[in-house]
Amino acid sequence: MAKRRTTDLSQLSARLGHTFAKPALLRLALTHASARPGSKPNDDNERLEFLGDRVLGLAMAELLTNRFPAVSEGELARWFNHLVRTETCAEVGQSWNLGDFILMSGGEAGSGGRHKKTILANTCEAVLGAIFADAGYEAARDVVHRDWEPYLDDLDEASPDAKSVLQEWAQGQQLPLPRYVEISREGPDHAPRFTAEVQVEGKSPERGDGANKREAEQSAALAMLVREGVWRPAAND
Repeated sequence: MAKRRTTDLSQLSARLGHTFAKPALLRLALTHASARPGSKPNDDNERLEFLGDRVLGLAMAELLTNRFPAVSEGELARWFNHLVRTETCAEVGQSWNLGDFILMSGGEAGSGGRHKKTILANTCEAVLGAIFADAGYEAARDVVHRDWEPYLDDLDEASPDAKSVLQEWAQGQQLPLPRYVEISREGPDHAPRFTAEVQVEGKSPERGDGANKREAEQSAALAMLVREGVWRPAAND
């Protein structure tokens, strides 16, 4: 049997700072796929999650470019990825106590579904999509700017993801996606050392080393970003 821990959605509306003109949108945003009637494939929050993901992206890009006008594109992209990732969205969802309001099957709830990061993050995005559908972009943007703003203080600790930044840069340059090639694997099995090469059409390749394949690829991507002037490494990078 599908159920919510609490049915008083006015508490959630108060936390969001938004009163829904169409409360059915909020109810739909809180409906997990496990609670969807079998005969109604769209009666869950997945379409609103798709919408909310795009709303969050636009609002976050606006927040970052307005707040940090002198920061490079590469650094903005790194911070953006940190702020819209599953973990951050799940933390915002927890601050709204979303787990108490999600409609899900008894089996999903019994397996800890109300505390799963993926479910919280997806529902968080669905709620943003519902606010957008209910009242437009500005209403949803205001929620994003208010509830994600505290995370701006943690941006210096955001883990670099050079591969993601390089991919976005290549797409922005209308280039094919970067290609990674393992060049070598040396050392004993318990302490291997990998060398990877990243190739982007029309650009000279770069290489990087690491204790595993992913680390080597990240190192190669970072080397290319620095060379192309996209990423300005910090003094301790």
